[in-house]
Amino acid sequence: MKNPLAENIENVRRRIAEAALRAGRRPEEVTLIAVSKTVPPELVKAAYEAGVSDFGENRIQEAGGKIKTLRESGIGQAAERPPVRWHFIGHLQTNKAGAAIGMGFDLIHTVDSERLLDVLEARAAKAGKSQRALIEVKLSEEPSKHGVSPGGVCSLLRAAQGAGHIRLEGLMGMPPYFPEAEKARPYFARLRRLRQEAEAEGFHLPHLSMGMSHDFEVAIEEGATLVRIGTAIFGLNL
Repeated sequence: MKNPLAENIENVRRRIAEAALRAGRRPEEVTLIAVSKTVPPELVKAAYEAGVSDFGENRIQEAGGKIKTLRESGIGQAAERPPVRWHFIGHLQTNKAGAAIGMGFDLIHTVDSERLLDVLEARAAKAGKSQRALIEVKLSEEPSKHGVSPGGVCSLLRAAQGAGHIRLEGLMGMPPYFPEAEKARPYFARLRRLRQEAEAEGFHLPHLSMGMSHDFEVAIEEGATLVRIGTAIFGLNL
């Protein structure tokens, strides 16, 4: 008999596959990121054992202790198993940029200003590291949302061309919350169009990070390559 966490993960993967196929895409084009903020290390480890390799954290302080604990436990270090990939998906203050670089995040989703880009570049250069990142785009006027304005995406991409240690690989966005997921579609479509416009300017942006537990299927239909799922994995039937 499967445990509830494994069942949740299997259900999310099935829904990802079905949404991808509806859009004429291959399910393997979409990476599941399990949002593990507030989730204890033992549950993260259980999710890894159930087949999840990518985890998203929102807060630097919480992430630091959790990543250290799990690394010391040996998670993701066996040669025959996939490595754990950590994603930073929360608002990143410039004074926490050095810590983010030092923790070894595979991908930082939330670069939202030239100032933050410059600080990350300096910290990554000092660490001798090449850091992958995404631009966070503000898709609505909600005060709680962060991100560069849609009109500022190409300016930030041009600024990054002089950075030798930060690689911007796509866009991240979060629409307002709607009980009906379909209402989020215009926001996801807008992020997809912004990527298309940037690629028409010569930038290579393979990733769109968009979609959460309540709307990820619509996001996939609109082109998401990274979906950030917390509640549907860790918050249901556990």
